[in-house]
Amino acid sequence: MDDNNKNLILATALSFLVILVWFALFPPPEVDPGQTATETGTGTGTQTDDATVPAAPAATAAAPSVASGTETPAQSLAEAPRVDITTPHLSGSISLLGGRIDDLKLNDYRVTQNADAEIVTMLSPEGNPGAYYALHGWAPGSGVDPSAVPTPDTLWSLVSGDSLSPGNPVTLSWDNGAGQLFNREIAVDDDFMFTVTQTVTNNADASVAMAPYGMIAQHGEPEDLKNFFILHEGAVAMSQGELAETDWDDIQDAEVNPKWGRPAIVTEDTNDGWIGFTAHYWQAVLIPDAAQVFDKALTYDANRDVYRAFARLPTQTVEPGATATVTTQLFAGAKEWEVLRDYESKGVTNFIDSIDWGWFFFLTKPIFWLLHELNKLIGNMGWAIIGLTLIIKAVLFPLAYKSYVSMAKMKELQPEMEKLKKEAGDDRQKMQQGMMALYKKEKVNPAAGCLPILLQIPIFFSLYKVIFVTIELRHAPFFGPFQDLSAPDPTSIMNFWGLFPWAGPEPGSIMALVFIGILPLLLGISMWLQQKLNPAPTDPTQQMIFAWMPWVFMFMLGSFASGLVVYWIANNTITFTQQYLIMRSQGYKPDLLGNITSGFKRKSKAETDSTPPAKGKK
Repeated sequence: MDDNNKNLILATALSFLVILVWFALFPPPEVDPGQTATETGTGTGTQTDDATVPAAPAATAAAPSVASGTETPAQSLAEAPRVDITTPHLSGSISLLGGRIDDLKLNDYRVTQNADAEIVTMLSPEGNPGAYYALHGWAPGSGVDPSAVPTPDTLWSLVSGDSLSPGNPVTLSWDNGAGQLFNREIAVDDDFMFTVTQTVTNNADASVAMAPYGMIAQHGEPEDLKNFFILHEGAVAMSQGELAETDWDDIQDAEVNPKWGRPAIVTEDTNDGWIGFTAHYWQAVLIPDAAQVFDKALTYDANRDVYRAFARLPTQTVEPGATATVTTQLFAGAKEWEVLRDYESKGVTNFIDSIDWGWFFFLTKPIFWLLHELNKLIGNMGWAIIGLTLIIKAVLFPLAYKSYVSMAKMKELQPEMEKLKKEAGDDRQKMQQGMMALYKKEKVNPAAGCLPILLQIPIFFSLYKVIFVTIELRHAPFFGPFQDLSAPDPTSIMNFWGLFPWAGPEPGSIMALVFIGILPLLLGISMWLQQKLNPAPTDPTQQMIFAWMPWVFMFMLGSFASGLVVYWIANNTITFTQQYLIMRSQGYKPDLLGNITSGFKRKSKAETDSTPPAKGKK
């Protein structure tokens, strides 16, 4: 077998083997159409509030009770008055008990594609499954009674604004009765950003010290964790341009930090950063002012099963008659690329990196940008994927052209190579030397056919990452039955490939593997046609492997996101067209209807003489 065939077989086999092993060991998570609103990334945990706030440096931490009397935290929250939140994209309420932002829904997103499906819940109050909420407050400094600062069970008064909406902030107030008056103004923009301004006025005769903080609490691990290795779920933080992603179990396993009194991952005296928790498509993140120095920490309370993300600012010493003010932001919403990019342009450092772009970020970012822009232009994500494929193939065309021309030249050298084999006999070294001399003389690179295939591997993986992690592909329609490009092909013979309205087999099931849909079928056919253009290997075992490969991949990729299968079909179709035309231009007529082992049929001399010479050839 000549070196060109060996290289082609090796590159193709390695490519398919990598993909096969990867997705065999780490299959895409199953889509549960009956998923409830816990898709938000919240989890089921205990129903005890996280009232312990870490103290400021050189201060003593307070652990105030959550509720007074015999009431449970959930009962207190249920009975406490609330302030409505109404924005174009959010709805919910703020509890005056603790001033918690703990009830938030994403108006633009539903749990499933059904018109009557529940709206996605972003934050939920304590006492609900998957309690997930944000708190702001002050930690008492040295010499300050813990009861003199607001706690999670402090009942605030609404002094300004009836409801929270863009341009209409609300102001909460609480007097501790010891000379300090606390105010908290909460504002919200048109998207997903809250601005919390905390103020303390000291009307007493002595100075007081306290440290402002923001906290996001997650009760228990989210019950809808994907647990898929290409997706990060857990804590996410930025410090001076460095992104840190921390899994839930890593927070649990952290060493006990003496200052925080529990397992904690702490970064002290940082600035220009943010910290919070991220799920597949949503996140809640605390963002201090870029110039403000702060400590960020991730802690775990094993007794309560509560994960917390803290942004704690330095201790403020408030003199008699003085006022201290600090402002932080809270992002709570969908990880929409344009929204994150807009916040980044307004000063939130590298906020676009809260999307999990992965190790191939240098590919996934530009690929998504191009896909997003094409979608804006075309208005359909499926056609945008096909347009992206055309652009990628155009960029790689010079390499592809050299590859296909090299394959044609190698075929022309086949008689001389056979002659070399006969002359060399069993002397492999002589055979190799003769072939290298022949390649050099004819200016043929036997490895040229491998490069386009190898370049497709990182592009394929990067596109898979983009389709899997970005919310823009979630529930993105194509046409007909293909209404979610992030989900597997919903068609099969069970619903006559989408002609009837009932659902096909459940994704990930044995039935779905056997009764594949339209897109996997088209993929198998396109791979088979592309394979027909390549010279078949002479080894019978390799012939059998190559003959079965399109159909094996047809079944294996049936459970992949349909957007990725669309890309692969388009890629195969364009590759087939390019290779067919280039082979014809080099004097070969691919025999698509002949035996697969024949590979090519050489034109007759009369046909060759009557065919105009290709450009650049005499």
